[in-house]
Amino acid sequence: MANVNRVILIGNLTRDPQLKYLPSQMAVAEFGLAINHKYKTASGEQRDEVCFIDCTAFGKTGEVVNQYCQKGRQVYVEGRLKYDTWEDKNGGGKRSKHVVIVDSIQFLGSRDGAGGGEAHDGESGGAGSQQRSAPPRQNRPAPSAGPPAAPPAEQPFTDEQQFKDDDIPF
Repeated sequence: MANVNRVILIGNLTRDPQLKYLPSQMAVAEFGLAINHKYKTASGEQRDEVCFIDCTAFGKTGEVVNQYCQKGRQVYVEGRLKYDTWEDKNGGGKRSKHVVIVDSIQFLGSRDGAGGGEAHDGESGGAGSQQRSAPPRQNRPAPSAGPPAAPPAEQPFTDEQQFKDDDIPF
């Protein structure tokens, strides 16, 4: 019998991503998403329901999320559900929650600050990415006054990958 564990979400970040590194030096970014559901009751009243989801992105995807996402940013996330359990530190017993393990993420929004782009981890462990005009996170170091340094070998986004709205197939 076949099994499927696939999640597709569009929502807004509830907090800035938190980047950590495993002992193996693999990046891990944790962030929360808020997904809104609007509906009408039987009496015709409009209601809003919000679902809060914790997400975890590994490797290059985690680094890209940390660099280009901040609280309030709208994103499209694909991934799988993972059920985490742990013992409460205060002796309160067992705790548990579901977390989305992010396989790919696309930045949604307008070009004037919210840009669009994509990052994902493939089965080979690599990451592919594209960018429109997503601004870097505010807390990045300021450029030095000297000559520009050579870019890192594996830079997730480059100016050469710029594209126009007409290039998007949807």
